[in-house]
Amino acid sequence: MTSIRRYLNVTLVGVLLVVMGLAVTAAYLITRHEMEEIFDAQLSLQARVVSALVDVETTPQEYQTVAEKLSQPGHFARWYGQTDSPISQVAEPKLYDHEERMLSVGFWDADRRPILMGARWDSGNEAFPAPVKEGHRWVSYDSHRWRVFSMAVDDGRWISVGLRESFQDELSNKVAIGNFVPLLLGLPILIWLIARLIRRGLKPIDHLSRQVETRDEKDLRPIAVAVPRELQTLRGELNDFIARLGQTLERERRFTADAAHELRTPLAAMKIHLDNARYGEPGALDKAYNGVERLQRVVEQLLLLARLEFHQERPASQTTSLPALVMDLAADLWPLAESRQQKLEIAESDPVSVSGNLTELEILVRNLMDNALRYTPEGGEVVVAMGIENRHPWLTIADSGPGIPEALLDAVTQRFQRASDQRISGSGLGLAIAVEIAQRQQLRMTLANRQAGGLEVRLDWVDPVA
Repeated sequence: MTSIRRYLNVTLVGVLLVVMGLAVTAAYLITRHEMEEIFDAQLSLQARVVSALVDVETTPQEYQTVAEKLSQPGHFARWYGQTDSPISQVAEPKLYDHEERMLSVGFWDADRRPILMGARWDSGNEAFPAPVKEGHRWVSYDSHRWRVFSMAVDDGRWISVGLRESFQDELSNKVAIGNFVPLLLGLPILIWLIARLIRRGLKPIDHLSRQVETRDEKDLRPIAVAVPRELQTLRGELNDFIARLGQTLERERRFTADAAHELRTPLAAMKIHLDNARYGEPGALDKAYNGVERLQRVVEQLLLLARLEFHQERPASQTTSLPALVMDLAADLWPLAESRQQKLEIAESDPVSVSGNLTELEILVRNLMDNALRYTPEGGEVVVAMGIENRHPWLTIADSGPGIPEALLDAVTQRFQRASDQRISGSGLGLAIAVEIAQRQQLRMTLANRQAGGLEVRLDWVDPVA
């Protein structure tokens, strides 16, 4: 379909023509049927009237008079005597109506011999066929079909009154043409109205198209143009698409800004350290190496955060043993704790099974444990505890670090926010990644300062265990 407007115009005009054709055909058939019934009633009535014109006592002069009245120009009525020969022909018969040529009448005796034949029912060689039974019938005579009504008179004679089929056809055609011509004359007006109504009906689509067409990549406002009910779903879907596109562009801009913000400082520091190393400063290469490590960690966490934001759908879940997951992660992070003489303790607990995506849960708990170890001073401790409360699993990670000022507890979950000891190497992305994963896994994450010092992060599973 190349054009909705063209499709509707062509289809509706075609349907209109078909409907007009069916209407005219139906009118023709119905009219013909109704006229046949009316003509049948008229033929039977005329036969009753004509039966009173002649009887067994009718004289030859009276037959002659009847024959004269029934004669038409070029076609004479005939009265047959006992010799079966006509007794008279009218010299100048009159035709009062053109349609008279379509009607005729005939009389027969009890032996079905013709007595009197009206005009056009005696071709000179053979008279119109005698009636066989009473009622209506179709009879072919002299290259024409006649609708005939026949009836028997009490004295044994038979009377037939006939109407030529071509008269019915002509009248039916006139009625059909009479119905068709007004429709045909009104067809251009109907086509013009259809085209105008279609154009008017498609205006909301044009308005909606122009709303989208005239926008650039910076205009991501919702489409507010009024549309009919049939286009409200399309407008809503377009607005949803614009909103998703805006979110995608915002994530790209934010990622670019994040990368530029966080990579600028370590790159500048690395350049300074490398310059110092060129001039023989002791320890400059070690500092540059540490900068590379920090830069690598920032890049990894930026890519991880970008992937989490890109995949909006909730990942597949599976049942996981929480103690086993924590023990595996603790084993990976043990060298970091050991290098700083820190104590990493896993509190004993009953078996706890949780539902979630294993990969994201590992990233979440690893980031929280790694963050706690990095902000805990040398010789400090990090305690990981877990359990079930009212069928809802929970997990806490408590450290003995400096904690976070109460006014900044909400801010530290944002990107590049580091409210505690700035001397600790970090990117400010760990808690932002943890919050993103917690939301995806439908976990409630809360931060609180401990009375004994340090920070405690708590994860609560919203869905109860089975």
